[in-house]
Amino acid sequence: MERIDPNVWKQDLPAFKEKTAAFFAGELSKADYKGFSGYYGSYAQKDGKASMLRLRMPAGRVTREKLAFTARALREYRVERLHFTTCQTIQLHDLNAEQVCGIMEEALDAGIITLGGGGDFPRNVMCSPLSGVEKGEYFDVLPWAEAAGEYLLHFIKAEKMPRKLKVGFSNSPQNLTHATYRDLGFAARADGKFDVYSAGGLGNRPLFGVLVAEGVDPQKILYYIKAMWLTFRAYGNYENRGKARTRYMQEALGGAENYRKAYLEKLQEVFDSGENLDVQPSAAPVAKTGEGRAEGPRLMEQKQPGLYTAAWHPIGGQPAPETFCALCDALQGMPEAEMRLAPDGTAYLINLTAAEAARVVELTPDSARSPLEASVSCIGASTCQVGLRDSQALLKSCVAAVRAAGLPADALPQMHISGCPSSCGTHQTGVIGFRGAVKQVEGKAQPAFTLYVGGEQRQGQEKMGRELGVLLEKEIPGFLVELGQAVAASGMDFSSWMAADPVALERIAAPYLA
Repeated sequence: MERIDPNVWKQDLPAFKEKTAAFFAGELSKADYKGFSGYYGSYAQKDGKASMLRLRMPAGRVTREKLAFTARALREYRVERLHFTTCQTIQLHDLNAEQVCGIMEEALDAGIITLGGGGDFPRNVMCSPLSGVEKGEYFDVLPWAEAAGEYLLHFIKAEKMPRKLKVGFSNSPQNLTHATYRDLGFAARADGKFDVYSAGGLGNRPLFGVLVAEGVDPQKILYYIKAMWLTFRAYGNYENRGKARTRYMQEALGGAENYRKAYLEKLQEVFDSGENLDVQPSAAPVAKTGEGRAEGPRLMEQKQPGLYTAAWHPIGGQPAPETFCALCDALQGMPEAEMRLAPDGTAYLINLTAAEAARVVELTPDSARSPLEASVSCIGASTCQVGLRDSQALLKSCVAAVRAAGLPADALPQMHISGCPSSCGTHQTGVIGFRGAVKQVEGKAQPAFTLYVGGEQRQGQEKMGRELGVLLEKEIPGFLVELGQAVAASGMDFSSWMAADPVALERIAAPYLA
């Protein structure tokens, strides 16, 4: 597979600079600019006065070199807000025209591509964040995810693409990347092969993916990616943007089995074409060793003896720039260390010695202290053009209320919060999920969120959460405190409490839903 020269993308940058200047000068509407800028991985923010830029980090991997560039860009361009996204990218926010154009161009020189990060293009390829270092994984899927990401760049300018094409790789049944319900997912098996799922997705009309192939040799993954594109070209509804997602093909073709047949027909066409799409990526083994022991709630041992991973989850996936930069600086002196972004907003720092792990923990005191504080949140309606509610503000108010109540760390689970039905916060498969909504009170529309419970992401146990009803936004922190107090009084953790009385949560929620 031929790699694309990064300089190719630079040919498109003058047009972006011209349109961006026109937008900031008030000569181009926010809607017209959005239709253009998504190709570049950038959108105007809701107020129309600033932009965001999405830095692709294929497979969620942020090497020391990419960390160094990102820290330098934050400092030189005085970026004041960044966000770890649920698609394992880094978003920079509140940018003016000079910042967004300058960072975009300089990122290419650092091997970071933003183009195709929005709009009707393949999105950042996702991968289990600890692939290659995690004990108990089936096998290291990272090299294959990176190869897929490189190949998908060839489709950025392809015709008739779905509105989004999200591809994910999982290294175990934990299914952190939701590989079984992405547009295309590769789920690792114990025998070193993949099961392939297709045409799944969250958001409006959510569906789990169709198992289209089992026991696939990793070397053949690119054939399955091309077949996905051909299947959408043949059967996708690319004329209706509301249904221009792969999951709608299941219904259009009369069900999962018919979709599977249609996909396999296109797959056979790819194999019969004679095109050689075999891939054999290489991954250098971790040569680093370590001495001593490190302990702490944010540390875990790697499968490499003597090495550790440190977890850092800034609230809402939004680290302070100064903390991020200080950490980046420190990692430059830690050989083979790198950052792995997770779909829930956690950043894992891997390949650390015991002493290095302790240093990383020291540098990141803002990390979540409980599952509730490590909740997943999209960027929220104060920033996102299509957002309905400010999910980040809700999370912050919930964290503050729960801290003030002094609840045990295990009294509440990780929540998944989306500001709108798009499910960027993956609210539909969280144990507790919230989705931005409206509630009528005495004839007046009030800010609210719809509550979902009982979702599950683990492979083989996937389940969409049940929609219980709508809560006023201002009452959600109090509801969570009451819920956490009930769990704490039982002497159990949240999971055990729910298992002991599956409808207890509904009883507590009922008055808030009335």
